[in-house]
Formats: sequence, C-alpha cells, structure tokens
Amino acid sequence: MSTEAPNSPIDARAFGRTLKRYGVPSLPRSVFEVAVSAGPFAVLWVAMWVAMTTVGYWLALPLAIPAAGFLVRIFLIQHDCGHGSVFRRQCANNWLGRCLAVFTLTPYDHWRRTHALHHAGSGNLDRRGIGDVATLTLREYRALGLWGRLRYRIYRNPLVIFGVGPLFVFVLHNRLPIGFMRAGRMHWVSTMSTNVAIAAAVVVVMLIVGVGPFLMIHLPIVLLASAAGVWLFYIQHQFEDTHWDPADRWAHPDAALHGSSHYDLPVILRWFAANVGIHHVHHLSSRIPHYRLPEVLRDHPELRDINRLTLWGSLKCVRLTLWDEDARRLVPFRAARRVAAA
Repeated sequence: MSTEAPNSPIDARAFGRTLKRYGVPSLPRSVFEVAVSAGPFAVLWVAMWVAMTTVGYWLALPLAIPAAGFLVRIFLIQHDCGHGSVFRRQCANNWLGRCLAVFTLTPYDHWRRTHALHHAGSGNLDRRGIGDVATLTLREYRALGLWGRLRYRIYRNPLVIFGVGPLFVFVLHNRLPIGFMRAGRMHWVSTMSTNVAIAAAVVVVMLIVGVGPFLMIHLPIVLLASAAGVWLFYIQHQFEDTHWDPADRWAHPDAALHGSSHYDLPVILRWFAANVGIHHVHHLSSRIPHYRLPEVLRDHPELRDINRLTLWGSLKCVRLTLWDEDARRLVPFRAARRVAAA
C-alpha cells in the first residue's frame, strides 16, 4: 500500500517552505482549466437532453458518466478557489467559487471556512468532526454501547458512505449551515444566497427542457459526481498508514505530509480528479494550483512514494474503520473483536 514508512526522514516543515515557490497561478492556464471543465459539462448536459428527446433515454444515460467526471472537476476548481490557487487575487477566486457553487450545490464561503478548519486540524485526534470522515479510535468504539456501535457501523457501511451519504450531503445537508448555525451571518448568507441561485437556475432550465427531463438528466449526474467526490475525499485520509496524534503531540507539517495519501490514479482519472490525489503535497502547501502538483513530484521524486495508493490498492481501504492508537494505523472492525477476546 505505502512504499515508505510513515516516519520518513523527510523534514516536512522544511519541505513546506520549499514548496511555496510553486504556489503561483498562471492566469492563462487557470482560465483554460475552467473552460475545459465547465464547457464540456454544459455540452454533455445538452447532448443528453437532445439524445433523450431524439433516440431515447437509455441511450442518453451513458453520457451521465463523463458529465459527472466534469462536474467533479468543477468542484475541485471551486476547491482551488477556496485555497486562493486559481487566480492571484482572492476576490477573483471568491467570485468564481460562488458562481461554480450553482453547479456543485456547495455554498462556497461556508464550505471554504469549514475546509480551512479541516486543513488546520487534519490528523489531530482532538479536533475531529469538521470537514472529515467521522473516525473513532479502537478504544472509543469499544466503550460504546450496542446502539452506538450499530450507528457507527451503519455510517461506515460502504452503501451509506458512498451511496446514500453523498446525495444527502450535496442535495440536502448543504442547504443549511449545519454545525455553524450560530457561527455568524456569513455562513447563512453564503448558504441561502447559493440556494436562491440554484433555485433560479433550476427553474430556468426546467422551463426550457421540462421538469421530468431535467430530473432524469441531472439527478444521475449529481449522484455519480457526489459519490466520486466523497470517494476521493475519503481515500485522501482513510488509509492504513495515515497519521493521527492527540493535540499535545500533533504538528501540522507532519500530519499534512504523512496523514494524506498520494492517490496515483490512471492518467484520465487523474485529470478528471484535477490532481487532488497528490494530496500529501496539497496539504503541505495548499496554495499550489492543481496543474502544478505534478511538477512538484517531478522536481522532488522523494515525495512520490510517500503513502502511495494505486486504484486497486485503494479499494482495500474501505474495510479500515477504526484508529488503533497503539499500533498507529487504521484497522477493520474485526480488530475490536480480537481485542475484546484477548
């Protein structure tokens, strides 16, 4: 799974300083990346509508797969906006992010704040629960009653976390600033203004194509894209040799580099994922534009094998559900049974 031990001799703090020089976006390249993401998505959406009305829905439906891929890419460009890595001026990043929110169903300013908290506390056992996948330690799980264990098992079931969960998060959960209801007006303004913009866009498109065709086209795209997005987010930190520490021993550079994976996907999937699989580098220096992340690996080959996961290897990570504080690795549920029987 990982070809380099978590306790790599690489000085994460020093590397973070070295990588700052890559955090300069190129305006022509950024504009190009936005165009080749949003443009094909719109074309595929219209193509599905035309195909559905001329040759039939079941022949149009396969187009939802590449459309979902482009929607994932749009979300990841919105993600880059939040890190200030699309344009040099943050104002431009913010307005592009707010516009893309209509596509991604994700209120930009609210999400930007929660995602910043994720980066600030990733790998910190005492700051879990904001912008990450809920993960219990082995001891915490064993201390739960029957109902608590059942709820956690349901939550970590692949059909829930990659099926029902993504649709719930993007379609329903994002409509309110859950968890930040009293955190200030920004979260409400961001969420409600995004809701209004989405509603307006949906009404306009429904008036053009009809309610039924809109739902038959857009829902499969959203379902596929949200599931793929949650999977990418999941695999970025949920792997056997990830890195967690209590607050008194936690250090951001080490948690960033060793608690994030290098998801080495096939070229076409890497492109649709906007290089977000190079996540250990992204967490170490989040202002690097996604199109410059491969440049970092070319210049610093010692980073390539840190927490490297292949597509096939990543599938085995689904069974890893609990953090073993003694072994310092993620383990499956059966590890709790072994400990109980000892």
